[in-house]
Amino acid sequence: MAKCSICEKGAHFGHAVSHSNRKTNKMWKSNVKSVKVKVNGAAQKMYVCTSCLKSGKVERA
Repeated sequence: MAKCSICEKGAHFGHAVSHSNRKTNKMWKSNVKSVKVKVNGAAQKMYVCTSCLKSGKVERA
């Protein structure tokens, strides 16, 4: 699973709890995209989460 290169956001793990209180394993995946980003003036491909893209922490190439 990919991690955000900016904020290190990745997958979260826990339990899905049913009405009868049975617990099964669950994974929440973060919304991470492969994007071309400007790094020191040059274009580079990175994994960036959509919240970092929306907030303007990175600039698309």
